[in-house]
Amino acid sequence: MKLWEKGKETDRLVEEFTSGQDRKLDLMLAPWDVLGTIAHVKMLEKSGLLSLSELGALEKELKAIYGKAVSGEFTIEEGVEDVHTQVEILLTAALGETGKKVHAARSRNDQVLVDLKLFTRARLRDISGQMVVLFNTLLRLSNRYKDVMMPGYTHMQVAMPSSFGLWFGAWAECLVDDMILIEAAYRVADQNPLGSAAGFGSSFPVDRELTTSLLGFGNMHVNAVNAQMGRGRMEKTVAFALGTVGSTLSRMAGEICLYSGQNYRFMELPEELTTGSSIMPHKKNPDIFELVRARGNRLQSVQGEISLICTNLPSGYHRDYQLIKETYLPAFGLLSDILSVTNKVVDQIRVNPEILNDPIYRDLYSVEEVNRLVLGGMPFRDAYRTVADNISEGASAPAGMIRHTHIGSIGNPCNGMIEEKMERVMSGFDFTTAEKAIAGLVE
Repeated sequence: MKLWEKGKETDRLVEEFTSGQDRKLDLMLAPWDVLGTIAHVKMLEKSGLLSLSELGALEKELKAIYGKAVSGEFTIEEGVEDVHTQVEILLTAALGETGKKVHAARSRNDQVLVDLKLFTRARLRDISGQMVVLFNTLLRLSNRYKDVMMPGYTHMQVAMPSSFGLWFGAWAECLVDDMILIEAAYRVADQNPLGSAAGFGSSFPVDRELTTSLLGFGNMHVNAVNAQMGRGRMEKTVAFALGTVGSTLSRMAGEICLYSGQNYRFMELPEELTTGSSIMPHKKNPDIFELVRARGNRLQSVQGEISLICTNLPSGYHRDYQLIKETYLPAFGLLSDILSVTNKVVDQIRVNPEILNDPIYRDLYSVEEVNRLVLGGMPFRDAYRTVADNISEGASAPAGMIRHTHIGSIGNPCNGMIEEKMERVMSGFDFTTAEKAIAGLVE
């Protein structure tokens, strides 16, 4: 069954090609489709398009369908085009003519828009929570190892002294920046499109402010055409934010792969978190972080694919948008898995406190020696040349000369300030309004 059927059968090949993976992917949207419908029928009753008794019957049935959607019992029957159609079939089977009334003042266009908005809003809440967990793990490790030294590199060459405290703390602060983008994406998603219908509004007396409140949206797409143009644009914005988090985790994973190797020995992974070789008995491979690196990079491709699908599409709905779901919806699960496994394994990394005893790091303190001479009154350029000449003659600066005191330095990482930054970003999310509104719909 199709909501747009007019009595003429569609060619089977065309039907299969145009339906794509909708029946499978729409199961992820099913709870949100039902919630959007509950808000819609409440609005229809307030607008005089449903009686109070009809509303009561619809609400009861919709809550039962919602329970099945949440528990995983909801299915889309063979031959049914999508989740919107399946819900309407169930309502009509249970309530007869009353079930047929739910689509008044609504199009599948604004229906899928509100489904995607609600789904995205909830998944971004979950992702942000996982990011905070990893952030706290990284800051805890930063505090634990703030006095354990390690070399810093530029151009892959030994550069200056650093510390594991700075290294772990750097990735924590990266997540703060990433969270700013997640919050921006959340704000884009937190806008109600319901009532825009096919993208041009409705002649029914719909109350869009009511559905905005019922669904706990912080705002609405005011212009009906703009609401429809938001299809693809929201997904692209959110995908950019998810991909940025993926990039951070991918880069960190790449460094862990490097630093846990025998040539570096900066850190070690517990053997039970590594894999072996079928031929080399000594191997302890960091496969988990190699796959974090690859999957984090894969996440960055999602935005590009969405951008290409949407390129140069004129305003209004186009079937092209259907393909976005195939990449977009699974992206949240991909990032969730990456965050979960990264937090578990990073928390068990063992660092090597004796790295700088190796003579290959003998020139690591050259800048510290230059700075010592400058503090003694020598011009910087002369001090630089003096130390360079000493190094060329085989001399090196004394080890352990670290006098850093400024904010964010080896001796003063100021993790409390980083923690405050994250708290400020997290305060910008309004999860409570949405959670209360959703709870109110299904109670």
